[in-house]
Amino acid sequence: MKIIFSLLTIFLYCGFSFAQLKGTIYGFNEGKKIKIYGAKVKLLGENRGVISDEKGSFEIILSKELPDTLVFSAMGYSSDSIVVSKKDRFILLEVNLYSDQLLPEVIASYKKKSKNILRLKTLQVEEIGSDELRKAACCNLSETFETNASVDVHITDAISGAKKIEMMGLDGVYTQIQFENIPYLRGLESSYGLNSMPGNWIKSMQITKGTGNVVNGYESMAGLINIEVKKPPNMNRVFANVFGSNMGRAEFNFDTGFDLSKKWSSAWFIHGSGYFLEMDRNNDKFRDMPIGTNASLMNRYHYQGDKMEAQLGVNLYKENKVGGQINNLQDIVGKIYQVNIDSKHIDLFAKTGFFLKKPLNSIGILYNIKYHTTNSSFGDRQFSGEEKRGYINAIYDGIFGRSDHKFKLGLSGVYSEIVQQMDSLNDDRIEVVPGAFFEYSYIGLRVSSVIGGRIDYHNLFGVQALPRLHLKYILTEYTDIRFTAGKGWRVPNYMIDNISLLANTKPWIAPDTIIPEVSWNIGGSIVQEFKLFKRQANITLDYYYTIFQNQMLVDRDINPSQIVFNNLSGSSFSNSFQAEIYYDLTKTIDFRVAYKYLDVQATFAGELQQRIMTPRHRGFLNLSYKTRNNRWEFDFTTNIYGSFRLPIIMLEDGSITTDNKSQPYPILNAQITHNYKKWEFYLGGENLGNFTQSNPIINAESPFSQSFDATRIWAPVYGINGYIGIRFKIKKAKE
Repeated sequence: MKIIFSLLTIFLYCGFSFAQLKGTIYGFNEGKKIKIYGAKVKLLGENRGVISDEKGSFEIILSKELPDTLVFSAMGYSSDSIVVSKKDRFILLEVNLYSDQLLPEVIASYKKKSKNILRLKTLQVEEIGSDELRKAACCNLSETFETNASVDVHITDAISGAKKIEMMGLDGVYTQIQFENIPYLRGLESSYGLNSMPGNWIKSMQITKGTGNVVNGYESMAGLINIEVKKPPNMNRVFANVFGSNMGRAEFNFDTGFDLSKKWSSAWFIHGSGYFLEMDRNNDKFRDMPIGTNASLMNRYHYQGDKMEAQLGVNLYKENKVGGQINNLQDIVGKIYQVNIDSKHIDLFAKTGFFLKKPLNSIGILYNIKYHTTNSSFGDRQFSGEEKRGYINAIYDGIFGRSDHKFKLGLSGVYSEIVQQMDSLNDDRIEVVPGAFFEYSYIGLRVSSVIGGRIDYHNLFGVQALPRLHLKYILTEYTDIRFTAGKGWRVPNYMIDNISLLANTKPWIAPDTIIPEVSWNIGGSIVQEFKLFKRQANITLDYYYTIFQNQMLVDRDINPSQIVFNNLSGSSFSNSFQAEIYYDLTKTIDFRVAYKYLDVQATFAGELQQRIMTPRHRGFLNLSYKTRNNRWEFDFTTNIYGSFRLPIIMLEDGSITTDNKSQPYPILNAQITHNYKKWEFYLGGENLGNFTQSNPIINAESPFSQSFDATRIWAPVYGINGYIGIRFKIKKAKE
């Protein structure tokens, strides 16, 4: 990178021995000039430095021991330096950093990783960029994690086609999912909502392990996933995607961004997809995937003023699908077992930001109103739910004297009115949760910290307080050490959280009382960058321990003929260890390999034992190759799942299953992409090893009997899934 300095002020008189050097750091990215947050400014002689703030600004004290060398460095930019002397005190600098790719004299070019740990963050934040998302079809949110080792995606049952995520061996309900820092996929959305976010809308995702910031709320118990959708000011003029698979799946996406004026811009997003073929590859007379459609529409606006920034939009979603036994089979005797799922929502969101006169002080307010309905049937079993939800979060950002001492304080409010009915059970309630929070951040040259706390008052459960602490220590230029500890809590929705368990005929035994789930999480990570055969590499090691004070457990051990819900009486914890290595083999080839160990136990039937459906071991490998002219891209991903405990099932003759452990299995995916001007053509395959679970449905021939069970699913129902697609885009004209 090259640095250009502009002297914007003349020398000022001062009689002190120490002086202050101020400036702003800019970077040029794809022809746009942007302010760089988190750039390091370091005085080599004194071995100290500062970090630029959100506006790219920095200020550093110069002593009388001059001249000294001032070094500027930022992620994705090459470092450079300038010698400062006494005459340079009290000047204001403008620092412009340029990409290596813009400089013909630089031979070695910088290759940006599509997935990486954000080293500048105090928390361990793993960012997944658009290049990583393009490695797979990524038709919806659940499929965006196929090339990621931190998040696991599992099929919930063998007949509904629904999927769920897990982090650190814990169910996805313990991971707080946000749409641009607004709560998303909670309440009635938690079971089927992964389908409601099209993958082609997503610009990037940030995955945080452990408890997140208190600013984001109280529900991040295992982690936090923030989804960033394309923004009107910097998205393509036109983007379109069509997709089809041999499973009878078809999809269409279209989005467009345009300027309404110098300050206003807007975007439209349209999505439609569905399964249209009756498939039964394992000949159990049940559809391998439900047939049906879903559609999404979003319109959003962006305003950028001198003293104010605002975003607002509306998102509509509707899904309808039918699964179960295939209707036109002549050899089905008796009543047809069908699964019907109808889900829809309307979502209004807005964000406003106000820049105050005092530097580095601002106010941000987030708003959200949502209406959601879900109606499902599994044979004779029925579920219906309706939810009205409101959310507001007001945040004040400020500093204590200097930009390296920051704070955030604010107020939040959550309103949720939910009505749920399942067979003869119901769970209706209105929740009102006002809250207040404070968070202090220190960003030093080596040590950074985020310390926060919040207090929320729940109208049904009283005061809930939680502290959180995050630390980062830069051991060397290439080594980061992080530590985190904190508390999280949530109110369980035992019906919608476990709706997939309707895919059997066992009666549900409701809990006597519902109380908040509370957990503590402690953990840390080490990120080490190094050179291997003169090529860039890094290794990330992390460990997290989560222990529950209370938890709503689904106990399938106490009675194999029932689904029993009860509050924790005993212990419940999760140990999660993950090691991941990234290696830049050549300029065109890189690979990632990871191993994850999970020890997740809880007290079931009065005995501490491993949770069902949670593998202890998981392996991951991703290999990517891109030709030098960027015309061709080849991606190969393998996930290996270890064995895990399965639920005990009572069979028709009164005996119980003896094969209560799954077998290890691999999932192999690959994709080839060809780029030609404005077009991208991609061809891929999932589960190329054609591994499937034999007899995924117990007693499929008698779906209304007491022994019918489609929830003992641990591997894919269908084999190889081939697909083909085309992407087309037109970039905005440069002004």
